[in-house]
Amino acid sequence: MWAAIAAACCSWLSAQAGSSAVGPAKTVPGHFVDITEQSGVHFLHQAPHTSRKYLLETMGSGVALFDCDGDGRLDLFLVNGAPYSDPTPKGAIPQKTGPEYWNRLYHQKSDGTFEDITEKAGLAGAGYGMGAAAADYDNDGHEDLFVTGYGGNHLYHNNGNCTFTDVTATAGVAGGGWSTSAAWVDLDNDGLLDLVVLRYVTWDWDDKWCGPPENRGYCHPDVFDPISMLVYHNDGNGHFTEEAHKLGLNKPGKALGIAIGDYDRDGRIDLFIANDSMPEFLFHQKKDGTFEEVGLEAAVAVDGDGRTFAGMGVDFADYDNDGWPDLVVTTLANQKYALYHNEHDGTFDYTSYKTGFARMTLLHSGWSLFFFDYDNNGWKDLLIAQGHDLDTVEKSYPQLHYREPMMLLHNSAGKFTDVTAISGAALQQPWVGRGMAIGDMDNDGRVDAVVTTNGGAAHILRNETQTTNHWLTLRLVGHKSNRDGIGAVIQVTTGTGSQWETVTTSSGYLSSSDPRAHFGLGSSATAQTIEIHWPSGIVQTLRNVAGDRILRVDEPTAGLR
Repeated sequence: MWAAIAAACCSWLSAQAGSSAVGPAKTVPGHFVDITEQSGVHFLHQAPHTSRKYLLETMGSGVALFDCDGDGRLDLFLVNGAPYSDPTPKGAIPQKTGPEYWNRLYHQKSDGTFEDITEKAGLAGAGYGMGAAAADYDNDGHEDLFVTGYGGNHLYHNNGNCTFTDVTATAGVAGGGWSTSAAWVDLDNDGLLDLVVLRYVTWDWDDKWCGPPENRGYCHPDVFDPISMLVYHNDGNGHFTEEAHKLGLNKPGKALGIAIGDYDRDGRIDLFIANDSMPEFLFHQKKDGTFEEVGLEAAVAVDGDGRTFAGMGVDFADYDNDGWPDLVVTTLANQKYALYHNEHDGTFDYTSYKTGFARMTLLHSGWSLFFFDYDNNGWKDLLIAQGHDLDTVEKSYPQLHYREPMMLLHNSAGKFTDVTAISGAALQQPWVGRGMAIGDMDNDGRVDAVVTTNGGAAHILRNETQTTNHWLTLRLVGHKSNRDGIGAVIQVTTGTGSQWETVTTSSGYLSSSDPRAHFGLGSSATAQTIEIHWPSGIVQTLRNVAGDRILRVDEPTAGLR
């Protein structure tokens, strides 16, 4: 979370082309428009700042995009903080004392605007919120919601009409400590989603002084001890059992971001954990269902120079269309965002230098990020929420900034180009960016984004990129697998090549995105084949599927090709 301030010389960094599974496409700038005001969303994140410089103040909060009532339109959930005193006594748990501290649920109406239904929904929340993860954990057809925070977490069961019941106690998932990101994923392929909950550091309101005597500052995470994450097995009866130790997932870390993917294509889902200022974790799932941490062996624990970095957000996706999921991790300024290319042999190559990532990101601080195809050219681009953690960073390092614009990197055949400056005024605005979720909010075939800021407003960025490219969005419905199809791997093939996507709601930082899988088809109006590897092991193949639509795909009851 803290920038390891180091001298940087970037004149020797060069941008080179990445791999090219299919032919290159023209670089098209994006066009993103901030429609927050006219959408009816009025949210201000509360992050009290004190003279004690409590670490909690810097972290921001998450956002979830999910359809709470099954009407086909994405709704919006925003996590909020809570007040605390200066100083705060050890052992205190902040509580929401008024509506300004409530979490907020905004329901999308048929005209595309939003209405605040927080009170009706029962989602005002409690405590100091951090992250959100949405998914249908009981396979009843309604998306449920898990909210992390400092001092305890909350599970809300969807009653089916955008109202929710807090079932934390009966489910046994309250946890404790400082929880950050969470992921819904079926770890044992029993058709029920399990829950992985990250925790940051072992932290309380200790009156620690960090920095020079005359200028108190936020403490480096090295000051605090690591802590293990919590892993809850879904028992199928509304109850969960914590099994991190049993599964080999109890290695202490300083975890902020989580993403899922089958990086070695052995049919078992793996987990990547972004740790702050210590080695990153890659948990490989073994044949017996337990996990082993292989970050160092896989060459993703550190950067290309062998240094640790402030891992914040993460995405696990195939950026070069070779069928193998790659990794990207955001860091703080002077550390370079980490891009790891999957080498197909259980290892990764740190390609931040070769792809130009190092040059483009050296002076930036990133949090949530996602690979998605904003111009539908068939290649996954990258959108990043940015902003430093230190509100005084410019006093010591004038080349760095506390508030930063977003970053948009266009992908053409595996080669990235920074198109932020030509992609709309909304991407030029400096924010203290933190959480971000993506999804096609207006169902027009162009993926949009919602960004949260620390102590500031949330922003809805509508994708209005002008393109004649075609697209296809798949909404998987599992029957033997979990109903959301989380963990399914989809291969879409057109006349110009193939793309792969792992269905998930959990990537980035503290946030939860549209579970529908989106594919840009380029000039192809039809997908020649769609092959879906369901978590159950069933393989389903569709042929000659027309594009430019949202298609529901139900899992068959038997393995078919």
